[in-house]
Amino acid sequence: MAETFTPPAGTAGPTSAGAAREAAPPPAGGEGPTVTGLVSGIIADAQELAKQQLALFRAEVKSDLRRTLQAAALLAAGAVAALPALILACFTVVYALHEPAGLPLWASFLIVAAAVAALSGALIGVGIQRFRSFNPLPDQSVEAFKENVRWMTNPK
Repeated sequence: MAETFTPPAGTAGPTSAGAAREAAPPPAGGEGPTVTGLVSGIIADAQELAKQQLALFRAEVKSDLRRTLQAAALLAAGAVAALPALILACFTVVYALHEPAGLPLWASFLIVAAAVAALSGALIGVGIQRFRSFNPLPDQSVEAFKENVRWMTNPK
């Protein structure tokens, strides 16, 4: 679900500074804008762009962190609640192996422990693989930054 970014209160939209400058009439005397005026306008636009990108980056990080913490809290609560059930289920399997199969109790515990260890190893392996494929940087901010660098190095 993609979220849209709304600039923080008090900041202008991406083209407001440039639009205001373009709408201003040329200086008296019929001349166009001066080089100094153009350069200062470009610097002001670049500063405004940097401020907006920083605000976007902060908003994305804050949103991602909040969602991650909420998900982690729910996972932790679920794991704590499931732990006693898992232990009781393991004891049930141990006694189910011991009684009808006639296995010694130690062998039943060993079988169940090996099965739980194999399941744990598989889950840890999948978790590590998922963490390696995770990109912690906010994609929208990184793409906007890359686009601005391309534009600044290759203006056309």
